[in-house]
Amino acid sequence: MHFERLIAQTFLIFAAVLVSFAAQAQAPMYGMNLNLDTARKVSAAAEAEARKNNWNVVIAVVDAGGALVMLQRIDGTQYGSVAVATQKAQSAVAYRRPTKVFEDAVKVGGNPQLAFLPGAMPVEGGLPILMDGKIVGAIGVSGVTSAQDGMVAKAGMESVK
Repeated sequence: MHFERLIAQTFLIFAAVLVSFAAQAQAPMYGMNLNLDTARKVSAAAEAEARKNNWNVVIAVVDAGGALVMLQRIDGTQYGSVAVATQKAQSAVAYRRPTKVFEDAVKVGGNPQLAFLPGAMPVEGGLPILMDGKIVGAIGVSGVTSAQDGMVAKAGMESVK
Protein backbone atom coordinates (compact mmCIF):
# COMPACT_ATOMS: atom_id res chain seq x y z
CA MET A 1 0.00 0.00 0.00
CA HIS A 2 2.81 2.40 0.91
CA PHE A 3 4.60 1.59 -2.36
CA GLU A 4 1.44 2.30 -4.40
CA ARG A 5 1.01 5.67 -2.67
CA LEU A 6 4.65 6.53 -3.38
CA ILE A 7 4.19 5.69 -7.07
CA ALA A 8 1.01 7.80 -7.23
CA GLN A 9 2.76 10.76 -5.56
CA THR A 10 5.73 10.45 -7.90
CA PHE A 11 3.37 10.41 -10.88
CA LEU A 12 1.59 13.55 -9.63
CA ILE A 13 4.89 15.40 -9.21
CA PHE A 14 6.02 14.29 -12.68
CA ALA A 15 2.70 15.43 -14.18
CA ALA A 16 3.00 18.80 -12.43
CA VAL A 17 6.50 19.26 -13.85
CA LEU A 18 5.29 18.40 -17.36
CA VAL A 19 2.40 20.85 -17.06
CA SER A 20 4.82 23.51 -15.83
CA PHE A 21 7.17 22.92 -18.78
CA ALA A 22 4.28 23.02 -21.27
CA ALA A 23 3.02 26.29 -19.80
CA GLN A 24 6.56 27.68 -19.80
CA ALA A 25 6.88 27.01 -23.54
CA GLN A 26 3.76 29.13 -24.13
CA ALA A 27 4.77 31.93 -21.77
CA PRO A 28 6.04 35.20 -23.27
CA MET A 29 9.77 35.78 -23.50
CA TYR A 30 11.63 38.49 -21.59
CA GLY A 31 12.20 41.89 -23.15
CA MET A 32 14.07 44.99 -22.03
CA ASN A 33 13.54 46.15 -18.46
CA LEU A 34 10.77 48.62 -17.81
CA ASN A 35 12.02 52.07 -16.87
CA LEU A 36 11.12 54.25 -13.90
CA ASP A 37 8.55 56.26 -15.86
CA THR A 38 6.70 53.07 -16.82
CA ALA A 39 6.90 51.81 -13.23
CA ARG A 40 5.38 55.11 -12.05
CA LYS A 41 2.55 54.77 -14.59
CA VAL A 42 1.82 51.19 -13.50
CA SER A 43 1.93 52.13 -9.82
CA ALA A 44 -0.30 55.19 -10.31
CA ALA A 45 -2.97 53.17 -12.14
CA ALA A 46 -2.90 50.50 -9.42
CA GLU A 47 -3.11 53.15 -6.70
CA ALA A 48 -6.10 54.77 -8.42
CA GLU A 49 -7.93 51.42 -8.42
CA ALA A 50 -7.11 50.81 -4.77
CA ARG A 51 -8.22 54.28 -3.70
CA LYS A 52 -11.43 54.03 -5.75
CA ASN A 53 -12.31 50.98 -3.62
CA ASN A 54 -10.90 52.34 -0.32
CA TRP A 55 -8.36 49.52 -0.16
CA ASN A 56 -5.07 49.98 1.67
CA VAL A 57 -2.41 48.10 -0.26
CA VAL A 58 1.26 47.88 -1.04
CA ILE A 59 2.20 48.07 -4.72
CA ALA A 60 5.55 46.65 -5.85
CA VAL A 61 6.89 46.97 -9.40
CA VAL A 62 9.94 44.95 -10.43
CA ASP A 63 11.96 44.82 -13.64
CA ALA A 64 12.40 41.76 -15.87
CA GLY A 65 15.11 40.45 -13.55
CA GLY A 66 12.96 40.78 -10.43
CA ALA A 67 14.78 43.82 -9.04
CA LEU A 68 12.54 46.30 -7.24
CA VAL A 69 11.98 49.48 -9.28
CA MET A 70 9.18 51.04 -7.25
CA LEU A 71 7.41 50.33 -3.98
CA GLN A 72 4.47 52.21 -2.57
CA ARG A 73 2.56 51.57 0.67
CA ILE A 74 -0.75 53.39 1.03
CA ASP A 75 -1.09 54.80 4.55
CA GLY A 76 -2.62 52.29 6.93
CA THR A 77 -1.50 49.17 5.08
CA GLN A 78 0.03 46.47 7.29
CA TYR A 79 3.81 46.27 7.12
CA GLY A 80 3.80 42.57 6.25
CA SER A 81 2.32 43.42 2.86
CA VAL A 82 5.58 45.06 1.78
CA ALA A 83 7.34 41.68 1.56
CA VAL A 84 4.27 39.90 0.20
CA ALA A 85 3.70 42.40 -2.65
CA THR A 86 7.39 42.25 -3.59
CA GLN A 87 7.38 38.44 -3.57
CA LYS A 88 4.24 38.35 -5.72
CA ALA A 89 5.88 40.60 -8.33
CA GLN A 90 9.11 38.60 -8.27
CA SER A 91 7.21 35.31 -8.62
CA ALA A 92 5.20 36.63 -11.58
CA VAL A 93 8.33 37.73 -13.43
CA ALA A 94 10.43 34.68 -12.53
CA TYR A 95 7.83 32.17 -13.70
CA ARG A 96 6.39 34.37 -16.47
CA ARG A 97 2.81 33.93 -15.29
CA PRO A 98 0.28 35.39 -12.86
CA THR A 99 0.58 34.18 -9.29
CA LYS A 100 -3.08 33.14 -9.48
CA VAL A 101 -1.90 30.16 -11.57
CA PHE A 102 -0.06 28.86 -8.52
CA GLU A 103 -2.96 29.68 -6.19
CA ASP A 104 -5.35 27.72 -8.41
CA ALA A 105 -2.92 24.81 -8.70
CA VAL A 106 -2.76 24.54 -4.92
CA LYS A 107 -6.42 25.26 -4.11
CA VAL A 108 -8.39 23.87 -7.01
CA GLY A 109 -5.97 21.62 -8.82
CA GLY A 110 -4.91 19.67 -5.75
CA ASN A 111 -1.25 20.19 -6.61
CA PRO A 112 0.37 21.30 -3.36
CA GLN A 113 3.80 20.40 -4.80
CA LEU A 114 3.69 23.52 -6.97
CA ALA A 115 3.70 25.65 -3.84
CA PHE A 116 7.24 24.49 -3.18
CA LEU A 117 8.80 25.84 -6.35
CA PRO A 118 11.54 28.26 -5.29
CA GLY A 119 10.14 31.78 -5.19
CA ALA A 120 6.66 30.78 -6.36
CA MET A 121 3.97 32.74 -4.53
CA PRO A 122 0.68 30.82 -4.53
CA VAL A 123 -1.48 33.89 -3.86
CA GLU A 124 -3.24 36.06 -6.46
CA GLY A 125 -1.95 39.61 -6.90
CA GLY A 126 1.20 39.22 -8.99
CA LEU A 127 1.11 39.84 -12.76
CA PRO A 128 3.78 40.05 -15.46
CA ILE A 129 3.91 43.37 -17.32
CA LEU A 130 4.16 43.00 -21.09
CA MET A 131 5.22 45.50 -23.72
CA ASP A 132 5.31 44.48 -27.38
CA GLY A 133 4.46 40.93 -26.28
CA LYS A 134 7.52 40.59 -24.03
CA ILE A 135 7.83 40.61 -20.26
CA VAL A 136 9.50 43.81 -19.07
CA GLY A 137 8.66 43.49 -15.39
CA ALA A 138 5.84 42.63 -13.01
CA ILE A 139 3.51 44.15 -10.44
CA GLY A 140 2.66 42.68 -7.06
CA VAL A 141 -0.09 43.92 -4.76
CA SER A 142 -0.90 42.94 -1.17
CA GLY A 143 -3.13 44.30 1.56
CA VAL A 144 -6.69 43.14 0.97
CA THR A 145 -8.11 39.79 -0.22
CA SER A 146 -6.13 38.01 -2.91
CA ALA A 147 -8.92 38.62 -5.46
CA GLN A 148 -8.91 42.34 -4.60
CA ASP A 149 -5.11 42.42 -4.80
CA GLY A 150 -5.49 40.87 -8.26
CA MET A 151 -7.93 43.59 -9.34
CA VAL A 152 -5.50 46.32 -8.27
CA ALA A 153 -2.57 44.58 -9.99
CA LYS A 154 -4.60 44.18 -13.18
CA ALA A 155 -5.39 47.91 -13.26
CA GLY A 156 -1.66 48.67 -12.98
CA MET A 157 -0.63 46.08 -15.56
CA GLU A 158 -3.23 47.25 -18.07
CA SER A 159 -1.96 50.84 -17.90
CA VAL A 160 0.88 49.97 -20.28
CA LYS A 161 -1.22 48.32 -23.00
